[in-house]
Amino acid sequence: MDNNELSMPTKYDPQSIEKGRYDWWLEGKFFEAKDDETKQPYTIVIPPPNVTGKLHLGHAWDTTLQDILTRMKRMQGYDVLWLPGMDHAGIATQAKVEEKLRNEGKSRYDLGREKFVEETWKWKEEYASHIRQQWSKLGLGLDYSRERFTLDEGLSKAVRDVFVSLYNKGLIYRGEYIINWDPSTKTALSDIEVIYKDVQGAFYHMRYPLTDGSGHIEIATTRPETMLGDTAVAVHPEDDRYKHLIGKKVKLPITGREIPIVADDYVEMDFGSGAVKITPAHDPNDFEIGNRHNLERILVMNEDGTMNSKAGKYQGMDRFECRKQIVKDLQEQGVLFKIEEHMHSVGHSERSGAVVEPYLSTQWFVKMQPLADEAIALQNKEEKVNFVPERFEKTYLRWMENIRDWCISRQLWWGHRIPAWYHKETGEVNVGHEAPEDIENWEQDKDVLDTWFSSALWPFSTMGWPDTDSSDFKRYYPTAALVTGYDIIFFWVSRMIFQGLEFTGERPFQDVLIHGLVRDSLGRKMSKSLGNGVDPMDVIDQYGADSLRYFLSTGSSPGQDLRFSMEKVEATWNFANKIWNASRFALMNMNGLTYEEIDLSGEKSVADKWILTRLNETIETVTRLSDRYEFGEVGRVLYNFIWDDFCDWYIEMAKLPLYGEDEAAKKTTRSILAYVLDNTMRLLHPFMPFITEEIWQNLPHSGESITVAQWPAVNDEYTDNQAANEMKLLVEIIRSVRNSRAEVNTPMSKKIKMMVKAKDEEILSILENNRAYIERFCNPEELVLALDLETPDKAMTAVVTGAEIILPLEGLINIEEEVARLQKEWDKLNKEVERVQKKLSNEGFIKKAPEKVIEEEKAKEQDYSEKRAAVEARIKELKGE
Repeated sequence: MDNNELSMPTKYDPQSIEKGRYDWWLEGKFFEAKDDETKQPYTIVIPPPNVTGKLHLGHAWDTTLQDILTRMKRMQGYDVLWLPGMDHAGIATQAKVEEKLRNEGKSRYDLGREKFVEETWKWKEEYASHIRQQWSKLGLGLDYSRERFTLDEGLSKAVRDVFVSLYNKGLIYRGEYIINWDPSTKTALSDIEVIYKDVQGAFYHMRYPLTDGSGHIEIATTRPETMLGDTAVAVHPEDDRYKHLIGKKVKLPITGREIPIVADDYVEMDFGSGAVKITPAHDPNDFEIGNRHNLERILVMNEDGTMNSKAGKYQGMDRFECRKQIVKDLQEQGVLFKIEEHMHSVGHSERSGAVVEPYLSTQWFVKMQPLADEAIALQNKEEKVNFVPERFEKTYLRWMENIRDWCISRQLWWGHRIPAWYHKETGEVNVGHEAPEDIENWEQDKDVLDTWFSSALWPFSTMGWPDTDSSDFKRYYPTAALVTGYDIIFFWVSRMIFQGLEFTGERPFQDVLIHGLVRDSLGRKMSKSLGNGVDPMDVIDQYGADSLRYFLSTGSSPGQDLRFSMEKVEATWNFANKIWNASRFALMNMNGLTYEEIDLSGEKSVADKWILTRLNETIETVTRLSDRYEFGEVGRVLYNFIWDDFCDWYIEMAKLPLYGEDEAAKKTTRSILAYVLDNTMRLLHPFMPFITEEIWQNLPHSGESITVAQWPAVNDEYTDNQAANEMKLLVEIIRSVRNSRAEVNTPMSKKIKMMVKAKDEEILSILENNRAYIERFCNPEELVLALDLETPDKAMTAVVTGAEIILPLEGLINIEEEVARLQKEWDKLNKEVERVQKKLSNEGFIKKAPEKVIEEEKAKEQDYSEKRAAVEARIKELKGE
């Protein structure tokens, strides 16, 4: 590998090294699942982003975690499929296209259904290409040959199959029900598309007169406009105040209709007056009471939130205008006698922001209980879905155990049309995969299915199901892991689980890795209103994809929110820059070394043996923690190994043989540099794919790309704990001398006398063997290594494991200050001794802890105690005691 220095620019410039690399990966087909029977499959399906706009930081975080897993598994020899795709996102996409049309002075009705859907497909194509560009900029290793869209023909067939199957089993039905209605978009919303906000409202207290003239009954409401649809007043059957009134009637003010007083356990006796108005067509609880008492359902509102003909003289008024007018009229009649201010929680549409109206409507529903029971039962089996962190399983189960039937119809034009046809004359319903043959007599349901209905099938509909002979379905389903945020456990995760179980008989994924939300540096949610959003593409333009990815993936622990900070991304860029410079130095000193020439069998220095031992430890830890999804910890381990061990220590120590005359030592050092750097780049590759590929391509290597290079394995032959301990001692000595010099402002360039008193012959021998390192990094004028030394008065001392360092700094040291410094050191060591002793005297710890851990703690106790004794002796010496 000649001219290495020419192929790596002097400066780390993420833009230039990232440019063109993604296309090169795609051309090499490195990300395509190979259907290789000799390998174990590993599958992840991407949570499909909505085709409504740009990807945000949450998407960048979510997909980076998936990319880390799939890159790692590919290197570990799995046949990896990471399947990309996008969601048609019914309401959200239709709202965007309608907004675009409004800006052009048109509405969807001007275009008609067919043309409107054509316009929406155009929108989809435009935004899908934006999303693919963003995926490429992030460096995501996706198999585009298998990309899917929730409105693809294959997925549409899966949706129809599921609908028809559930309908035939009696698990899909059509019924009148109080649903969440968005009067702005004129569509039903599921419970989880409703956001509750506290708003200032009022309780309106009214007196309904009894028809027999014997008095009146008091009720209170927050929505007086709905009284026009009242069909009863309810009281608790045990309420002594009202027992005598049960069965009597009241006259409904304004309308004059007579309605009964009924008894129902639902009513709370001690809330308000203990009597409530019942409006079955406008309140979910009243709807249930109405069913129990066979009450009429009177709908007094239109779909757009205006009052209908049943509202009498208020017909045509907006619901809130009607409220004002009816309050005025009731006050004039003396019916409304008190208005009490009241803060209450009001549902708003997540999509349009409109106040949601509980509304009686004929909709399609999935009967959830049988499906939920199966999903709950699964969690008691070995093949359950594993939530990471585990606590989210409770969140999931709580929702499943309190499930309500799922309203799946939406009054939209963009989406999967409901496969149901109504006979134009008889009204008969025909549900099937295809339209009835005599189609002229039938009309298809105008509604489409809730977006989540198709997303719930994503893990298997994308693999060719319902064709269970599909090679992808047979090989890659069920999937290995799902990565998603805790905010869509209900929306999506739970639905995929029950649909997967119902239609494939298996869990759709083995693990669910849950992450939190990306917040700003102050911990606030990112939003347009706060103006604190950050476009991940802007961050990449400034610092590169690798810096953003590394920060996102290592910046928090599973399940926790992540605080975004540009300073931290910049710090990650510094880390990448450090890697670049260290790699460049190593490559410039390889002297044309080829992959075949790498030879680690020569005589190794303590630094060589130590870095190989540390590499083994790092490989083991990174692999173990990655399998547990603890990427924050992985990041810390990699950072410490690369920055501290490799860059700050090994490279500096490697300069001794590299710049020396011993050719054999040079060859060994070059081989170790190449070997360690190669393995380090592989470990780092899933996190920072671009920089690692660039460096790896410049290293002596075998293979086409680091993306398909083998994941590093621990090589026990290179573990040398003795060398690791020796190196630890050297590092401690060098750090200690540097700290002592800094305390008395004596720069490293100034030569000083240095004495090291060894605890025993073994330590002395280590020091003698590594004299060259001590001289190189401590810069002594004279270095004395001995078992017994007289410590001069005017000297600084430092205690390290197994030795005492003495720096005679005549004229530079103040005895009082040195005693004070040593006293602080003694206090610190004393605390450590007490902490370890407390641990070792704890019976619980001794019983539960592994033998190895106990031995480590005992070794610490001895080490700290010896250091404390040495510091104590020196304090006494200086004080002349």
